[in-house]
Amino acid sequence: MSPRRNRPPKPERSPSRSPSSEEDADRPFGYGGATEEWQGEEWIVRPVAGGASAKHYRCPGCDQEIAPGTPHVVAWREYAGVDDRRHWHRACWNAKDRRTSRVQRSRHAPRY
Repeated sequence: MSPRRNRPPKPERSPSRSPSSEEDADRPFGYGGATEEWQGEEWIVRPVAGGASAKHYRCPGCDQEIAPGTPHVVAWREYAGVDDRRHWHRACWNAKDRRTSRVQRSRHAPRY
């Protein structure tokens, strides 16, 4: 017979911290995102761990590629559909108010 292991008891989750099924029904993609206000609209922002991402994404903030395995955030408008989710670098999402609009111009186009 093996000796008894002294493990600390598992902490119980308090009911105030666990999401209820009613809260899950109100969110379009389940629980797990913080709500932020940007451009006069409510956005749901969910962090994505590096190991959880397996695809290449294009960040709308810097127009650079987010490689698989890179931690980033997914943001979408609160009442938008699945197609409106955007994957952002964390730094780009935090700096979104300080960035100017990205206007794509041809090589010889005037800049006014």
